[in-house]
Amino acid sequence: MNAIIHRPLGGKVVTKPFLILGLFVLIAAYFILRRFLFGMGDVSNMNNGFPIGTWVVLDVVIGTAFGCGGFAMALLIYIFNRNVYHPLMRPALLGGVFGYTLGGLAVMIDLGRYWQAFNLLLPWYAQPNSVILEVGLCVMAYITVLWLEFWPAFLERMSPRFKQRFGLDQLQAFLKRYMYVLVAVGVLLPTMHQSSLGTVLLILGHKLPPLWNTPWLPLLFLSSALAMGYGVVMLEATLVNRAFNTPSETVLFARLSRVAAGLLVGFSALRWADLIYRGQLGAVFAGDFNGNLFLIETVLFLAPVFILLSWRRTRQRWQFIGAVSVLAAGSLYRLDAYLLVLQPGNGWTYFPSGPELMITVGVVCLEIMLYLLFIKTLPVLPGGTAKA
Repeated sequence: MNAIIHRPLGGKVVTKPFLILGLFVLIAAYFILRRFLFGMGDVSNMNNGFPIGTWVVLDVVIGTAFGCGGFAMALLIYIFNRNVYHPLMRPALLGGVFGYTLGGLAVMIDLGRYWQAFNLLLPWYAQPNSVILEVGLCVMAYITVLWLEFWPAFLERMSPRFKQRFGLDQLQAFLKRYMYVLVAVGVLLPTMHQSSLGTVLLILGHKLPPLWNTPWLPLLFLSSALAMGYGVVMLEATLVNRAFNTPSETVLFARLSRVAAGLLVGFSALRWADLIYRGQLGAVFAGDFNGNLFLIETVLFLAPVFILLSWRRTRQRWQFIGAVSVLAAGSLYRLDAYLLVLQPGNGWTYFPSGPELMITVGVVCLEIMLYLLFIKTLPVLPGGTAKA
């Protein structure tokens, strides 16, 4: 039996791109400070008609879907027993750690009273009929599970003497023995909250146009999140390969492409069949704003199908293009449903302010900085195999 050996990438951490990313993080920190000192209205254009702005939509609804790489790979490797993809697991897990953790940070910025976030855990404050409660609890639990799953990477970096001195070798053995429990919980939790992000939209009723408002929203959100998870794994690995000249995973991605394409075919077939069943097909070709947005989404969802099921899936460039298209399609689908096509009535409108967008940019830059730091200093990327 072969075991995967992970090694730090090495190299200089503080580079010119790293410093540029840090500059955007500092700008975001300035506006976050203003948000806490002077209130939401100082930096945000959110209002009673649009209480969910870019922080939640981009960093949570879309950002957690980008963080589904670990969930998607765990489902494939541990549930469907496709061990050939195991070298992709830890890098995907790292992307999930940052995607969800920084999504949680965005929620804290949005809520303001971050010290009351743990009221979610107090039963006397709970509203058991709330979908948002289920999403919040699941995301909090999943962030914890992700860090526990990634903890072996820290332990492998420590010297045996240090681990023995503080009893961390026993912790390492414990995590190795019971990792299957964390994996099982780590597959269950995102299945729950990613589908619940679709359930949240069902509450909107007539405020959400018929092209997006369907009882199948939970399944559509879950399946598109899985497809985005595979897309982000391919995207990250390709960028790391091109930037740092690491071993290419093109052969593995050629196989993984068929899995992602299958999800996209299922997503598109369900969505169009539902429109036909509900008699809303004419709204797609009405030529208005909503219809055109829907057609753009459809093109973005179907384009990678033709790429990833053809001979092109064996070429790194086409794999990259397919991954970008998958992520663009899933992102636009979520952005449309939560913001662009929402009709709250009473004349409410919303367009994000500059500080709002800079905070989102800063959160993304922080995620990239941490990702670079971790892959260079911790055993994340596969470096070979050894007999277990």
